[in-house]
Order: sequence, then structure tokens, then C-alpha cells
Amino acid sequence: MGDTSLELLQGTLDVLVLKAVSWGPQHGYGVAELIRMHSGEALKVDEGALYPALHRLERRGWLEAEWGVSENNRRAKFYRLTGEGRAQLRAGTQHWLAYSDAVTRVLRSA
Repeated sequence: MGDTSLELLQGTLDVLVLKAVSWGPQHGYGVAELIRMHSGEALKVDEGALYPALHRLERRGWLEAEWGVSENNRRAKFYRLTGEGRAQLRAGTQHWLAYSDAVTRVLRSA
């Protein structure tokens, strides 16, 4: 636990990716940057975890993808949230907040 960056717990990456894409269509690098910035630079999503997550969420129908051109004129796949993805984001957020609250109660108990 000496590392200052936090490891993503299993199961949290999907909800973080859905949240990042809920702010508007994003390419993979943009998703990782939004998560990093909104976490106060505490969470850094590795490409080896991010792209499989994006593809998994797309297969589940929670994201749709379309090819476009990034801000630096490179071809990139842009992801956007579907209606099912928005519902999953709501459910995942509620689940995560309940889980976090339960862990906090245990850690703060005497």
C-alpha cells in the first residue's frame, strides 16, 4: 500500500467508464483522462484494462461506438452511452455507493 496511486477494485472500472462517457462521446484516451482528472489524479486507468472494458461494454449494449477524428487529427473510436448503459450506470452507481457506505461503517466502527 505504499504506492500513492489507487488500484481499481474489480468491478469498478465499468461504472467509471460509463460515468465518463455519460459526460459526452469520448475516445478511449479521453475516457482515461476524465477518470484521472475527476479522481484528483488518484485513479489511472491502464490501457490494458481500459480497451477490453470498452469492448465488453459495447458488446453488452451499454455503449455504442462510431469512428471519428480526435482533437489531434487521428482516427479514433468514439463511445457514447446507450439507454441501457444509462440504466446500468444508475444501478452501478447505487450499488457502488451502498458498498462504499458499508465499508466505511466497518472501518469507522470501534
